[in-house]
Amino acid sequence: MPLLDGPRNGETVTASAHNGIPIIDGVDPSTLRGDIDQDPNRRQKIVVVGLGMVAVAFIEKLVKLDSERRKYDIVVIGEEPHIAYNRVGLSSYFEHRKIEDLYLNPKEWYGSFKDRSFDYYLNTRVTDVFPQHKTVKTSTGDIVSYDILVLATGSDAVLPTSTPGHDAKGIFVYRTISDLERLMEFAANHKGQTGVTVGGGLLGLEAAKAMTDLEDFGSVKLIDRNKWVLARQLDGDAGSLVTKKIRDLGLEVLHEKRVAKIHTDDDNNVTGILFEDGQELDCCCICFAIGIRPRDELGGSTGIQCAKRGGFVIDESLRTSVNDIYAIGECASWENQTFGIIAPGIEMADVLSFNLTNPDKEPKRFNRPDLSTKLKLLGVDVASFGDFFADRDGPKFLPGQRPSAESIGAADPNREEEPQVKALTYRDPFGGVYKKYLFTMDGKYLLGGMMIGDTKDYVKLNQMVKSQKPLEVPPSEFILGAQSGGEENADDLDDSTQICSCHNVTKGDVVESVKSGTCKTIADVKSCTKAGTGCGGCMPLVQSIFNKTMLDMGQEVSNNLCVHIPYSRADLYNVIAIRQLRTFDDVMKSAGKCPDSLGCEICKPAIASILSSLFNPHLMDKEYHELQETNDRFLANIQRNGTFSVVPRVPGGEITADKLIAIGQVAKKYNLYCKITGGQRIDMFGARKQDLLDIWTELVDAGMESGHAYAKSLRTVKSCVGTTWCRFGVGDSVGMAIRLEQRYKSIRAPHKFKGAVSGCVRECAEAQNKDFGLIATEKGFNIFVGGNGGAKPRHSELLAKDVPPEEVIPILDRYVIFYIRTADKLQRTARWLESLPGGIEYLKDVVLNDKLGIAAEMERQMQELVDSYFCEWTETVRNPKRRKYFQQFANTDETVENVEIVKEREQVRPTYWPKDGANEDFKGHQWSSLSWQPVIKADYFSDGPPAISSANIKRGDTQLAIFKVKGKYYATQQMCPHKRTFVLSDGLIGDDDNGKYWVSCPYHKRNFELNGEQAGRCQNDEAMNIATFPVEEREDGWIYMKLPPVEELDSVLGTEKWKVKKGEAVDPFEAYDKKYSGMKGKRAGAKGIEGSKPTRSPSNTIDW
Repeated sequence: MPLLDGPRNGETVTASAHNGIPIIDGVDPSTLRGDIDQDPNRRQKIVVVGLGMVAVAFIEKLVKLDSERRKYDIVVIGEEPHIAYNRVGLSSYFEHRKIEDLYLNPKEWYGSFKDRSFDYYLNTRVTDVFPQHKTVKTSTGDIVSYDILVLATGSDAVLPTSTPGHDAKGIFVYRTISDLERLMEFAANHKGQTGVTVGGGLLGLEAAKAMTDLEDFGSVKLIDRNKWVLARQLDGDAGSLVTKKIRDLGLEVLHEKRVAKIHTDDDNNVTGILFEDGQELDCCCICFAIGIRPRDELGGSTGIQCAKRGGFVIDESLRTSVNDIYAIGECASWENQTFGIIAPGIEMADVLSFNLTNPDKEPKRFNRPDLSTKLKLLGVDVASFGDFFADRDGPKFLPGQRPSAESIGAADPNREEEPQVKALTYRDPFGGVYKKYLFTMDGKYLLGGMMIGDTKDYVKLNQMVKSQKPLEVPPSEFILGAQSGGEENADDLDDSTQICSCHNVTKGDVVESVKSGTCKTIADVKSCTKAGTGCGGCMPLVQSIFNKTMLDMGQEVSNNLCVHIPYSRADLYNVIAIRQLRTFDDVMKSAGKCPDSLGCEICKPAIASILSSLFNPHLMDKEYHELQETNDRFLANIQRNGTFSVVPRVPGGEITADKLIAIGQVAKKYNLYCKITGGQRIDMFGARKQDLLDIWTELVDAGMESGHAYAKSLRTVKSCVGTTWCRFGVGDSVGMAIRLEQRYKSIRAPHKFKGAVSGCVRECAEAQNKDFGLIATEKGFNIFVGGNGGAKPRHSELLAKDVPPEEVIPILDRYVIFYIRTADKLQRTARWLESLPGGIEYLKDVVLNDKLGIAAEMERQMQELVDSYFCEWTETVRNPKRRKYFQQFANTDETVENVEIVKEREQVRPTYWPKDGANEDFKGHQWSSLSWQPVIKADYFSDGPPAISSANIKRGDTQLAIFKVKGKYYATQQMCPHKRTFVLSDGLIGDDDNGKYWVSCPYHKRNFELNGEQAGRCQNDEAMNIATFPVEEREDGWIYMKLPPVEELDSVLGTEKWKVKKGEAVDPFEAYDKKYSGMKGKRAGAKGIEGSKPTRSPSNTIDW
């Protein structure tokens, strides 16, 4: 069905009609039913009001259960402009900024119902319900009839409207995508200022994390009126531990604070907070996460009974007080309770969908909902399950009985009752772990509990509470047994155990989906069962169940490199090594699924890396060049504007004055931007592709080598000066660093790796966060391995102590080769060591104790690689045949800039990328006319192997990409719309079993199809596409393209039109520079701060 949006700019949108049921605009609802009810064959229509997580769960379950009878048609009306998205994962939006990544189902799902009518409205609100006529009225004026009405209107975030200043600019709530987008926009314009989250519950911690992840605010503070966070889920001990962990992460938490007033300026902008205790706090932004209010406004005019605390009152069948109207999710009030977490809503969806589709079976009842939660909040694992406050409030239930709502707390107040609950508590202040489990007085039944830091046993314990079976072990074993560690394991769980509370998925659901053949990958399991698509906390357990079920069926869980290679990276390495396969074609014929496959952007670089790790060929040799990522293809890192960086090797950070002069002369001659790197060398940016050969010729003549900054290989070995100069030095760190860098330079590995050597325990070279690091001792060096910085920093681990200098090399040889042999694709040593069975102790056994008996072989392999070393740039500049690769265009010597250059701090750089790309339908553009035009000689392209070659050509002001694949030609625009980068001709070509080809953009891996009916479509980002053109080789030796007139071509695809220009992006320092303009110090200039006159401080005062 088409997307049905509500009014935008005054528009009115009306949905389509099905099965004779009209949707009429502006007609009295009493006239609408007509003869509809008299048709005995018609399907009943269910109208769902709301399109959130619970609503879409209900629809999915209803469709599945109604697949045979096909009794119902469905209309769903959503108020937001988006289809249903994962509100639990809302904070991840800050990372990817793509709403599509949050969609619970792709847009195509909404049009996939072939056996029933399914309509959906977006941007449309239901304003009235007419139960007597069974119709609803929308904000567009449409009248929609129903047989069954399901209210899933959700809830609104609460704002403290009685607090002065609650309506100021800078006040936000954390509830919807639009809330986040407004917060992001505000934060971008208030960089460096203070943001505040009010509310210490689940939503408040999520909001605080989101504001922190924005990285725009200078600081973020959390305000909570309670004595500890998560007061509804945790007791004082547990909540205080979570508070401590959050503070350790850098978030300031203020407890027992109530907002009395919000301070504002004359323009009603937030400037601060006044608390009830008189304390004040300066801030520019306040995000309130203090609770939710059920959306029950439709109840007033409709006559639906609503609870005093809000929400449509429902019974155990989810019925409201009005016939044929049901309520589910956060808008429903059951026994005077509403539920702000998703699990009870999913349970309601289960009950209602079952009852509507199984009228001949015993109906399900919505009884005591499971309010258990397991989450990772600000990096802290938190869980509560069962009756987790039974010790504080008294048990809500006891095995074998369930007290009514009225009987709880109805005992004689003058009678002192015996406690009915015993608590078993475990605290580990060193590991940051807290557990409290609540049992009946005899210890035979588990009632509930809470966990901080270690939540592995959550699923098992929660199931024990639900089953209400007597325990088979004493309570003490629940604490002591949890200390054995290990991954989450589902082997001893019953099939009825709920593993995903967000979507009420049991272990049996996952097992059945795999055994039936419906799900063959973990992605299939997520799509089919919805497990793991909510908060994601259940994924380790889901993965464990999937793996075990596949193994039980005799099927191995795939860790294949890609669709073309049925081996893991480590297995493929062994196949290539043992069979001595030396080319991509040899590998595909011997190890690929299809011998003549082109491979893809995943397997090509991986195979190229393995071949380099084993045989060290030159990357620019014909049979290897087309396998490389763009950086390796041109022996330089590609930058934002299509230029490249130039990084000579500076071993150990030591460099002579002559080489510094040579670098400076090259940078000045070619107008390169210079920067000192963290690896103690000089990076020169802005080198044009056509200048790379000349630049490197001068550097090679000056005695310099490639620094391999472009490669998945050794980058640098950083050092402090050690005993070379430092009076505190214990060892010669520079000498050792230079020897290590000279030995391992150019060695290809699964990922880049870095080293460092410190001359003493002061650790100035930061050796303990490198892939390998040495720290000098009085007896030699301590060797550390498996560390890295980056997005997920890891401290390295000690491999060996007090190693003499002459014994360092054998140990590192074995370590590096073992990593190369066994790591997964693109896996850093940190992640490799974490996933290595046995971890550091196993690595010591292999590397130090030669447990596998391969130490000598690994040393020999490393020595062969070291002996095969050559400088890639030295060999390249001496080979004139490689010059053709270093041209901007294959058909002309002209050059153009793809991004406008700006001058800053006496250097040049490309201007900032704008936020949005080129959002035009290039694929669907209709040209006025097309004619065949010769563009380039056919002999430019290779006849293979490899079976691929490409070229970037210039036609007018337009850049075009031509690809030769297995003897056929394909042509597209050169610009990738994502970031308006002109690079597609340098992208890797992939194929599938159906003969479909695609080119993968070198920048961010957008894959564009080259052939077939969908040529030009982006496979992994439907928001963009590219233009394609007919192309062929003719007998005259030229390649011809069918193109429009040059003027028309340039008007759509011209470089000048799409070149990124200054001013398109927001200057990130605009606010900073405006605020601190002119503050340069007394000696920066005679004028001092702009607009003020310099003054002399009295001589007898301190001049601060």
